[in-house]
Amino acid sequence: MDNLIFDYTVRILASMVCGFLLGIERKSRQNPVGIRTLVLISISCCTLSILSVYMADLGLYRGDPTRIVSTSVTGIGFIGGGAILKQGLNIRGLTTAAIILTAAALGLCCGAGLYEPVVITLGIALIVLFTMNHLEKILFPATKTKLLQLKLDGTNINQTKIENILKNSGIIISDINMEYTTEKKQVILSYTIKTPDSLDALKLANDLGKVETLINFTLIDKL
Repeated sequence: MDNLIFDYTVRILASMVCGFLLGIERKSRQNPVGIRTLVLISISCCTLSILSVYMADLGLYRGDPTRIVSTSVTGIGFIGGGAILKQGLNIRGLTTAAIILTAAALGLCCGAGLYEPVVITLGIALIVLFTMNHLEKILFPATKTKLLQLKLDGTNINQTKIENILKNSGIIISDINMEYTTEKKQVILSYTIKTPDSLDALKLANDLGKVETLINFTLIDKL
């Protein structure tokens, strides 16, 4: 009995460590899903996995007791879906949803006593989380989708100059639409753009201010 309690304690503590380390990574990026959430998910799944293994070993129940694991993963999917948010054209929380599933998987493996895959998966997950974000920013610096609207006087517009200013700021133009007001003789150019995290908004404002016919401009998340 004492050995069994010790074994269960080790499994639950191992799952707690997995959730804790994944939570540290999330909180370091100012994400609302953090340490407590992932620790609770991991140890809860660990407990359910222990129950599933116990019922399977006992062999006194009809049906398949290992279905506890599959239904646990389904339930975790709802939690992960709640972490995904749409802000304008930007989707946030996909990585957090994946981490929630990872924490659940690690907890289930700890509950089953499968420590080798836990160590391998946790190691790879932490390496990916702490290094790939920086690599992604290097390879794909422009990630945030925004709407840039320029109001210009008249139709004599140097569009090439405008687009060069945007490109020099690290902005990628995805689409462009135009609106012309006959009465005021004004043109509104609407650019759907991707901006880098390091965008210098003040420098962009100063550069666009050099466009002779520009009246004003707005840069917002597109709804």
